[in-house]
Amino acid sequence: MAKPTANPDPAGRPPSSSRSKRKTAAPPPFRQVQLATLVDSVPAGRGWVHEMKYDGYRLLIAVGGGEARAYTRSGLDWSERFAPLLAEAVKLNVDSALIDGEAVVLDAEGRSRFQSLQNALKATPDSIDYFAFDLLELDGEDLTALPLLDRKAHLAKILPKASRHIRYSDHIAGSGEALLESFCAAGLEGVISKKADARYVGARAGSWLKTKCIKRQEFVIVGWTPSDKSRAFRSLMLGVHEKGALRYAGKVGTGFDTEELFRLQAMMKPLERKEPTVKAPRTETRGAHWIEPKLVAEIAFTEMTNEGTLRHPSYLGLREDKKPEAVVVESEEKVAVATSVFPVPISNSDRVIFPEAGLTKGELAEYYAAVAPIMLPWAGSRPISLVRCPQGRAKKCFFQKHDAGSFGDSVKQVAIEEKDGDNQPYLYMDTPEGLMTCVQMGTIEFHGWGARIEDVEKADRLVFDLDPDVGLDFEAVRSAAFQFRDILKQMGLETFPMLTGGKGVHVIAPLVPRAEWPEVKDFAHRLARAVAQMDPDRFTAALPKAQRKGRIFVDYLRNQRGATAVMPYSARAREGAPVAAPISWKEMETIDKPSHFRITDAKELLKRAGLKALQGWGRADQTLPDL
Repeated sequence: MAKPTANPDPAGRPPSSSRSKRKTAAPPPFRQVQLATLVDSVPAGRGWVHEMKYDGYRLLIAVGGGEARAYTRSGLDWSERFAPLLAEAVKLNVDSALIDGEAVVLDAEGRSRFQSLQNALKATPDSIDYFAFDLLELDGEDLTALPLLDRKAHLAKILPKASRHIRYSDHIAGSGEALLESFCAAGLEGVISKKADARYVGARAGSWLKTKCIKRQEFVIVGWTPSDKSRAFRSLMLGVHEKGALRYAGKVGTGFDTEELFRLQAMMKPLERKEPTVKAPRTETRGAHWIEPKLVAEIAFTEMTNEGTLRHPSYLGLREDKKPEAVVVESEEKVAVATSVFPVPISNSDRVIFPEAGLTKGELAEYYAAVAPIMLPWAGSRPISLVRCPQGRAKKCFFQKHDAGSFGDSVKQVAIEEKDGDNQPYLYMDTPEGLMTCVQMGTIEFHGWGARIEDVEKADRLVFDLDPDVGLDFEAVRSAAFQFRDILKQMGLETFPMLTGGKGVHVIAPLVPRAEWPEVKDFAHRLARAVAQMDPDRFTAALPKAQRKGRIFVDYLRNQRGATAVMPYSARAREGAPVAAPISWKEMETIDKPSHFRITDAKELLKRAGLKALQGWGRADQTLPDL
């Protein structure tokens, strides 16, 4: 890059523990990565810095205790595939670190090519380079609350210049459009633009934007058309999720070499099915072989037609790091919209929706706009149910979990199979625009599944709702929460409490998403019954309310497929406008009530999110134990 900006010294170095601890420091666990929003032009101004957009695999590298791990953007452990990179990473002069970057293979002109990376993973993994562009943790300190340039300054200091394959991803300030033009002329993929003073958010928060030289995205392979020649197939048929359903997106017949043709044919053959996977024109599907929608391919194309099919598509490679359910149409947003502090117009902002507190829809919108950076890592990219109260909480409210596009493009849908076998479009959002659109539509509460859209069949958390019977005070709930924490800790599960904004407390254990719902539900049910049997005077796992008198109901039903729990930082449609708020166990000792925080406390909640005692909740390095 021409004229890279000098890396400023950070305002303060995070304290580093003694190097003697390196032998015992474990690699930090995976945490959700920050994602970029696709826009139609590069943002202007000195407040943005611009980096090269690499054509590879997004990779978190975790180092500590003499070992290193590699995680994909969805949390898959691909350490074995990137063993040569990790062999270099363990030599970094750190006790521990969590680095964000991209694994690539460069050609002779210094360009990265996704297909070359896939070939290298199969044959020459020692030819893979890693461009590090962010640092989330260093020597046990969480750096995500620091401004981007401070994090990058720390990153530059720990990366040795002599490293063969691990490199620092530089940036420039300003001149973004000129940079994009030069990159496109050189045959590169595009530009990533980032707010220089923004914290790291494990979601699509609007402070990272991407501008591409050529359109490209993932599509689901839904079948193939046979070849009348010797090659394995003529073309792949593609699909993409839109409004919660898989639709036809056209065919791709270029970009394959002979080896890839036969590899894909071997992978598709066991997935073959008789019924069409999507509805498509007969002229497009003569002689088609349909398959189960299990494979994801990355495709380059010039544009999408009015009918929703691709023009001039070219196959780039399989994306094993992305689930088919998460493949949706990626559309360009206007930069002015993507970078706005309050991106969605709020109508009837003076309507009073919390009558006893005199709080309005506009004040609720201001709360959600403020807490979006700390709420989206929890509620984003997760099937959600909304509690909508268009006329205010004291009037008619209703749940909504399905949608076919009435919320607009910012609120998305993921197709999920229900008990009767039909696929239904479940709501999810992953941007501040999506969050605020829901608020504009009268939403007060957000409730989410215990799994993300990348794999809705695997839980990424356990939630135990401690629900007190009428007449029990909060002191009883507090005591029960600590007892439940200790029980789970003895089983190897670290937890944190969350004030629900209602009557009780949630005790939450983040999980690596490996166990499927039947196993998770069975574990939660048996644990709740065991706790009730161990202390029947305090706890009950009985569903009939008549059997809960004077006790705390351990609600384990949040831990089953399709069940939801109120999301952290969600407002509640209750008197006083309370919010659900994660707290530390230390705070739990003195907190006064589960409705302690209100929508008027946004500044305090944002400040608390940077406290050391509250950091790391989004990370998960624990699995479901045996019971």
